[in-house]
Amino acid sequence: MSGTTEYKAVIGLEVHIQLLTESKLFAADSTAYGQPPNTNVSVITLAHPGILPKLNKKAVEYAIRMGLACDSRISRYCIFDRKNYFYPDLPKGFQTTQDRTPICIGGEVPVAFKDGKTVVKLNRIHLEEDAGKSIHDEHSDESFIDLNRAGVPLVELVTEPVIHSAEEAMAFLTEIRQIVRYLEICDGNMEQGSLRCDANISVMKINDSELGKKVEVKNMNSIRNVGKAINHEIERQIGVLKGGAEVISETRLFDADRGLTSGMRTKEELNDYRYFPEPDLSPFEVSDEWLKEIASKMPSTPKVLRERFAEEYSLSAYDARVLTDEKEVAVFFEEACSKTTYYKAISNWIMGPIKSIMNEVTRKTIPITADQLVALVEKIETGGISFSLANKQVFPYLMKDRNATVEEALKSLGLTESNKEDISAVVLDVLNANPEKVKAFQNGKKGLIGMFVGEVMKKTNGTADPKKTNDLLQDALGKMK
Repeated sequence: MSGTTEYKAVIGLEVHIQLLTESKLFAADSTAYGQPPNTNVSVITLAHPGILPKLNKKAVEYAIRMGLACDSRISRYCIFDRKNYFYPDLPKGFQTTQDRTPICIGGEVPVAFKDGKTVVKLNRIHLEEDAGKSIHDEHSDESFIDLNRAGVPLVELVTEPVIHSAEEAMAFLTEIRQIVRYLEICDGNMEQGSLRCDANISVMKINDSELGKKVEVKNMNSIRNVGKAINHEIERQIGVLKGGAEVISETRLFDADRGLTSGMRTKEELNDYRYFPEPDLSPFEVSDEWLKEIASKMPSTPKVLRERFAEEYSLSAYDARVLTDEKEVAVFFEEACSKTTYYKAISNWIMGPIKSIMNEVTRKTIPITADQLVALVEKIETGGISFSLANKQVFPYLMKDRNATVEEALKSLGLTESNKEDISAVVLDVLNANPEKVKAFQNGKKGLIGMFVGEVMKKTNGTADPKKTNDLLQDALGKMK
């Protein structure tokens, strides 16, 4: 990126995580996505006079889960505050949030990316209600309001300004999405708005000590678009500074189609939201007993599983990361490993044939059972079947019948031991058909053994055991000198 040797970017993220509760933060209204507009509403959502909100305990529990996963300090005494601002899609005219007593304070999230790894420090994680949705594209001269989302519980995760590239930001968001899915507190779907991100971006000269003017970028509906928006904004700000002008502190929107940001409104030096304690909600306390109960029921996070996979199963950091990309896959891997000791072979099958099939279908379910995979791997590792045959014939058979055993598949496919021919004759046929390559092998081109093995495998339709084939070839080649 031009200018990066002279300037550096400073980025802080605000991540809004919509919690998977069945009801809203302060009302019993449903939080179901995709319902007809303005149907998940009640007098509380509509802010009728005389109504009183009631705190959703499950939302507090989910917020605490997120804090524990990020090594945050959990606040034991919390109040809610009113944030006064013009909200066209919140009938109350203010947002109920946490200003002075966020449920989670501090914390950190280690992230790895292509060029390295870092630890992103967090400022806070606080609870608040979501706003409704304003729809401007139905008619050019009218706007519509859908209040179904108004009052849905959120946690807002705020990082410190410690991110310095789009790549770091994307890796951080990917890690956050994994964490919330593992914790089962959010589905992580940015396209549906259940995970949203605003980026605060500034640039400064490498040797300067004072931060540059901050620009907030909104309207990014995918991790990829967050990266695009950050890269564009860094370029734009560097261009402004190099042109001798000043960066304006403002809120900008990202246009994904054009890959550009555009000004929405200028930001004042200090926003006066006139926070004050919410008088209709009592303070709440997090007891030692409740905190211990939540901690005891915490699912393993991707970080914990990556460490365990590397230590217990002797996997590389790369393997451990791929296997923990999706919770379903990580659970499947551990289930399979509880039934065998061929850990690396199980890992290779999941990252190879199984992931390949999962990537081809919309609903990414694992195509065979753990028992089937274990039996298949053990059959290969003990020399009962070749990997090629297992992959091309037995694996597809098992995908069609999740109740079938490997032995039943082999029998049905006509691949039982009794049906296997003696491959000694095939080995001699292959060598006799390739006299020049036999001579080249004997003159030192030992890599040709792979070609000979491949030819034998072709002639036996993959039924020959590769190790046995290799041994027979070596023996036959030795006798042909």
